[in-house]
Amino acid sequence: MIISLIVSIILLVVKFLAYFLTHSNAILTDAVESIVNVAAGSFALFGIYYASKPADEDHPYGHGKIEFFSSGFEGGMITIAGMGMMAKGVFAFFQKEEVHSLDLGIYLTLAAGSINYLVGFFIKKKGREGHSDLMIASGKHLISDAISSAGLVIGLALVYFTKIIWIDYAVAVLFGGYITFSGFRILKESVFNLLDQVDHDKIDHVISILNKNRRDNWIDIHNLRILKYGSVLHVDCHVTLPWYNNLQKTHDEIDAIEKLVSKESSHDIEFFIHADPCLQISCAICQVKNCLERKHEFVKKLTWGLDNVLPDRKHQL
Repeated sequence: MIISLIVSIILLVVKFLAYFLTHSNAILTDAVESIVNVAAGSFALFGIYYASKPADEDHPYGHGKIEFFSSGFEGGMITIAGMGMMAKGVFAFFQKEEVHSLDLGIYLTLAAGSINYLVGFFIKKKGREGHSDLMIASGKHLISDAISSAGLVIGLALVYFTKIIWIDYAVAVLFGGYITFSGFRILKESVFNLLDQVDHDKIDHVISILNKNRRDNWIDIHNLRILKYGSVLHVDCHVTLPWYNNLQKTHDEIDAIEKLVSKESSHDIEFFIHADPCLQISCAICQVKNCLERKHEFVKKLTWGLDNVLPDRKHQL
């Protein structure tokens, strides 16, 4: 993120230099977004620092939620900047500003866009490795900025060869709209994460691990929830075990679940597992062999999935 911030400051200077040389509204939209890149990069750097702090008495779940707030701040700034770019492009139709030295502007914009793409790809890759939504959002933002720069170069080339100046204004409006959409998408994802929206992909992954390594004593798992705090996942669930197990046996089964999922996952995981005793209705799906307390014959094995693992109720036929 430090590298990203330094590069953003350098590109900010380059893009405004390109604007002052050309007076192109399309280039100005790209330059204005660089201001957003610098401001958002500074806030994101603080967010990464704060999220990396360990849990304490005031923040028992850690400080990872700051990442969602930071990415939302970045998305909001991008959205506002994009709307401003669209407005500037519309006003330019009536101002009829003269555009010149477009060839130099094209070269500078192309160079800046290429650097943005490389830095964005690098940050996004590191973000996925470290499970940092903030770094992923920053990487996506820089990549979208690079894509808009590529389109901008095409628009400027059309103006350069056709001498039709209003194409420059139209490109400014179009890419202002694209940037607005990109910012809103980042903002929406951060809000959903702050509201702990269910991540079905992560839950499916945990369920598949449990299905693949299932023990007979794990009669059912229900009320499963996964909350994300930065790079750490907090997994809550209820596990139905034989009612006659002693406390040590119950602890061993829960410990086995925790170790299994932690081993198969690339995230750091913290578990809160509640043990439930089995009931007579559990016998039909219970795979415990030679159970002396069985009240009904085993009928069939239930495959765990989103439909029966998420609800807060014990499984039965």
